[in-house]
Amino acid sequence: MDGRKGKASALAASLALMAQWVLLHAGGLHDPVYVALSSGAAIFGAAFSLSWAAEAAQHDVPPSVAVVLVALLAVLPEYAVDMYFAWEAGKDPIYTHYATANITGANRILIGLGWPVVAFVAWRKSGSRHVRVAKGDSVEVFYLLAATLYSFVIPLKGTLSWIDAVFLVGLFVSYIVSASREAVVEPSLDGTAEMIGSLPQFRRRLAVAALFAAAGGAIFLAAEPFAESLLEIGKTFGVEEFLLVQWVAPLASETPEFVVAVIFALKLKAELGFAALLSSKVNQWTLLVGMLPLVFMMSAGSMAPMMLDERQAHEILLTSAQSLFAVILIADLRFGIGEALALLVLFLIQLSFPDPHIRMAFVFIYLGLFVAVFVFNRDARQNLMHIATRGRL
Repeated sequence: MDGRKGKASALAASLALMAQWVLLHAGGLHDPVYVALSSGAAIFGAAFSLSWAAEAAQHDVPPSVAVVLVALLAVLPEYAVDMYFAWEAGKDPIYTHYATANITGANRILIGLGWPVVAFVAWRKSGSRHVRVAKGDSVEVFYLLAATLYSFVIPLKGTLSWIDAVFLVGLFVSYIVSASREAVVEPSLDGTAEMIGSLPQFRRRLAVAALFAAAGGAIFLAAEPFAESLLEIGKTFGVEEFLLVQWVAPLASETPEFVVAVIFALKLKAELGFAALLSSKVNQWTLLVGMLPLVFMMSAGSMAPMMLDERQAHEILLTSAQSLFAVILIADLRFGIGEALALLVLFLIQLSFPDPHIRMAFVFIYLGLFVAVFVFNRDARQNLMHIATRGRL
């Protein structure tokens, strides 16, 4: 009973975080600091509710689709914030700066912080120095590799256009189709998701739909105020808005996803937590990037592409290089403590040096490390070539 009360309390807390913003927003809250805290808390609570609802939905969809669904819905707050910036960029080019900041920060946090945290937690909990990447997850590795290789084209041409949208969104659709080929199986759930999943079918589906609607509504109401309040805080306190959007906004929207992955690791299911983060990286690097020029063009009312300045191009290039290095690290279907430490240290160091010229040095570091692993790790090299040519192992 106590366990069930705890699960119900967690759900109530998530709903309360969303409700407080709705009430304060309706009351006309204007102070940018309080708006950022309140709307950010609502996004935080909504992400948890989305994760639990998506996990409970595993009763009704194939397991691989469920992993994609969990990953996609867990980063829905990230989509909401970035889509807002892309929409505004169609009217004011300065917002292109913020759209690229948000998307590069989110992707680098996911790999540079999220992946290592799961590996370290699994190591401390189980003593294992490696997180196993399931053979079935080689599909994700293929699509991550394809999206990453294509992403190098974007900074070279200096635009995000409808061509990028067609390729990347098409890649995501192909990924979903590949993931949907498995049969529905009974899932193994934990925590609040287990409580929701244990409901009778009609009540479970009703609860899942209600959580999706509540969380989606809260995110819709919170995305614009949260994004604008961060920009206002930067102007008020003399902090560069680009950096606030790049690092603070993604942390608010991605932390719940990290928590879910860590919970899996604590329950000795690190491979499931890692699979969710891997799938999140794939959908952020395909669908999220691909949606930016589409939303921009809808707002602008023309087919003109989003123009990237030198800094924006460098940030995308750095994110691409980090992603390529990450792909080779998991190509042998193992993610070890040493590899996790390498990703974390490189992430923290480049985070400490916002200077664009120093950031460019890290592009070559990541690419050099990719070449080194490709040359000296035969298993990683052979697996990566097999995945690249056949789509999976």
